Amino acid sequence: MSSMKTALPMSLLALAFSVGGAAARELRPEDINTVSIASIGTEKSGPGDPDPAIVRLQVLLDLAGSSPGVIDGLAGENVDKAVAGFEAMNNLPVDGRLDPEVASRLEGNAPIVESYVVSAEDAAGLVDEIPEDYGEKAKMRSLGYTSVAEKLSERFHMGIDLVHALNPASQFAPGDTVWVVNPGPPREGKVKRIEADRKTGQVLAYAADGSLLAVYPATIGSEDNPAPSGKHKVKGVARMPVYRYDPKRNFKQGKNNKVLTIPKGPNGPVGTVWIDLTEPTYGIHGTPEPKLIDKVGSHGCVRLTNWDAEELAAMVKPGVVVDFVNRSSATPK
Repeated sequence: MSSMKTALPMSLLALAFSVGGAAARELRPEDINTVSIASIGTEKSGPGDPDPAIVRLQVLLDLAGSSPGVIDGLAGENVDKAVAGFEAMNNLPVDGRLDPEVASRLEGNAPIVESYVVSAEDAAGLVDEIPEDYGEKAKMRSLGYTSVAEKLSERFHMGIDLVHALNPASQFAPGDTVWVVNPGPPREGKVKRIEADRKTGQVLAYAADGSLLAVYPATIGSEDNPAPSGKHKVKGVARMPVYRYDPKRNFKQGKNNKVLTIPKGPNGPVGTVWIDLTEPTYGIHGTPEPKLIDKVGSHGCVRLTNWDAEELAAMVKPGVVVDFVNRSSATPK
């Protein structure tokens, strides 16, 4: 059984990126900073256009420790799951609905959109493109970001379309001032136990006292390659891992029949971090395609956005229990 994500078919990639950043309507920072999340559902945005109120909601959820995945201003299951996660973290009835109680607890004075000056470092280490074929990937020195906009989108947990909507005229050159959302610093704490909930598509991280530290949307296996069952443990953490492709042990990609070493980088098959599990070949890892979390299956592993995987990795140590479950909500057990 394979354990890590394969390249997406070109048809899926075309579908995923059919709405280009340049096509999204312009979004002003004040649209997000002044809107109330209570307006969600009362005002309609155009198809594919980010809703300022949903952007605000996603940022507030991220700040509260219940990740919506990619902050893109679009309604969907990952937003509903993040609301459910927030409810569970705050001992509220869990239904994933933004009711007045949830809205009042989420709202605060934290800045939502801030200015950021592009640095020379932001423009360093970029690559022209990421090939689909693993044989071609193996020839590269690194699988870095393909643009400054992509690098900033991951740093600030944003969808690339939202980055362009907030900065429609920017070239993202060093010295340019751009608008980004502020998801806050990574959460801190010591994770004692992790639940990977296949039914809800969530990873829940618990402290030793049973409190819920963080909740993340996740891709957990697929019908063809299901995730393991039962309890396992964290074996270790590898940051910026290289990826060893073995068609006999994992899966067959394209026409590649030989073992390949795929270089490290955020656009590598397992992203920027690999949390190794005691179940051989399985792990919790990042992804080069954050917008497809819980939308396209994995080869048995648990896939998070790079930033969520990095946050979780900083809170675990070898021996942390990872329990694969099938629950109907994020209610702590």
